[in-house]
Amino acid sequence: MKRILTTIIVLAAAIGVQAATVRLTVYNTRYQKVTGFGAACCDGAMKPFGTDTRPVELLYGKHSKVGLNIMRMEISPSFEGDNWGDYDWNGSLPSAKIVKNRGGIVFGTPWSPPGEYKTNGTAQGGNSDDQGNQRGKLREDCYDKFFPWLNTFMKWMKDHGVVMDAVSIQNEPDWWVSYSGCLYDPQDLVKLVKNYAYMLDRETYNGVKLISGESLGFTQNYTDPLMTDATCREQIDIVAGHLYGHAPLVYMNKSAILATKYGKEVWMTEHSVTDNIGNRLPNWHEQLIFAEELNECMLGGCTGYIYWYMRAHWAFVGTGETQYGTANKKNQLLPRAYVYSHFAKHVTGSTRLKTSSDKSSGEGADKEYSAYIKGDSIIVMAIDTIGTDYDIKLKLPYKVKSGTHVLSTGNELSNLCQSSEITIDEPTDQLVVSMPARSLNTYIFMIDDGSAAIEEQTMTVDGPKTYYDLQGRRQENPTGLCVERSADGSSRIINMGR
Repeated sequence: MKRILTTIIVLAAAIGVQAATVRLTVYNTRYQKVTGFGAACCDGAMKPFGTDTRPVELLYGKHSKVGLNIMRMEISPSFEGDNWGDYDWNGSLPSAKIVKNRGGIVFGTPWSPPGEYKTNGTAQGGNSDDQGNQRGKLREDCYDKFFPWLNTFMKWMKDHGVVMDAVSIQNEPDWWVSYSGCLYDPQDLVKLVKNYAYMLDRETYNGVKLISGESLGFTQNYTDPLMTDATCREQIDIVAGHLYGHAPLVYMNKSAILATKYGKEVWMTEHSVTDNIGNRLPNWHEQLIFAEELNECMLGGCTGYIYWYMRAHWAFVGTGETQYGTANKKNQLLPRAYVYSHFAKHVTGSTRLKTSSDKSSGEGADKEYSAYIKGDSIIVMAIDTIGTDYDIKLKLPYKVKSGTHVLSTGNELSNLCQSSEITIDEPTDQLVVSMPARSLNTYIFMIDDGSAAIEEQTMTVDGPKTYYDLQGRRQENPTGLCVERSADGSSRIINMGR
């Protein structure tokens, strides 16, 4: 039977039988600004790689149903002019062009530098029989070649129509693999960044950002040394990692402490939730677990969340493989895409606000919350994973005059992203909203015109500017030609004089 949505009413007018109630206060204390959400355009389920751009067409841009804006691609261990077929820099280029044309962000991650730079002479990580368990590491006599190699990649992409927004140092430097990979100890990364990252050509490539090594479990031994060393800290713009084996509010949350202190972004750059479910699509509870991971990443200080594959039966676009069920239609959006849209459509570009409730939220909780301010709107996310309806008594930092409730309650399309008006008779900062059982909820409130919130938010979004010399080194007292970088990620070359 189709759920009848509970009318959302102002607290003073609440009548009738009451559901269980929780209290949620949203404060005007502001945390990170959220850059956005995305996925990886890598080989595997993206076949035929390089020619099928349907996933990005479905997922990216403000006019899409999902609203993603960050795309991750592999920087395969090639040199300009190499022809590796699918496995070269051509593979992600068509998709990257679409993402950039839709105003998105494209960044590249090496799984391995060129094999001739490594101790085992191959792009393989070395954990395979034919390598004799020889660990593949970047040779120290090739450290000075690493960033110039990244420059050749960025030149090739620019020459073919895509200016890269960011490049990473390494995919999972702590994971010894038989496929393409490269091992780094934490101090290897410090040495590489401290002594050679200035060679990254930020001037030519629009102030391109440098991402730290993306460790398997977002561990502090790979992130904190780059933040405690002043020279490394000047070079690293984004502290990144993956969530394999560790929930967001464990290591990622800890890695974000120093990164946030020093004004760096924090990106979760790879994870796949419930990719081990076998021959079926995720059930609704598993979709809510995915929503909770997104929410917990935001609570942990994350500014960018990038999922693994775009197209997989446990991801966002169907593969057409019948063993996963009839709903897994080729190049059609799966339910998880609509779950993702709650965050991608509404949280991108917002600033997270402090919340407090009468029940602890976060990792493993039955109910979770987070809140954001974006222009003239306050956004509240609420997730209920159990079979109980709740009313949320909201206390907001500003009076609001209208709103919208976006509700998802199940895997069927008719249960996803249902939108209804929130009835508010007159501006108020206290109201009651419904949170149905086993639901994902986005409440979007329009701030009353008399509030000072819009002006304050503009000041917060603009934020301080940072300056770099033309070699990419941060300058505390800039002079002459410098790269000026704003809090929104934009940059320009200006003359600061003497």
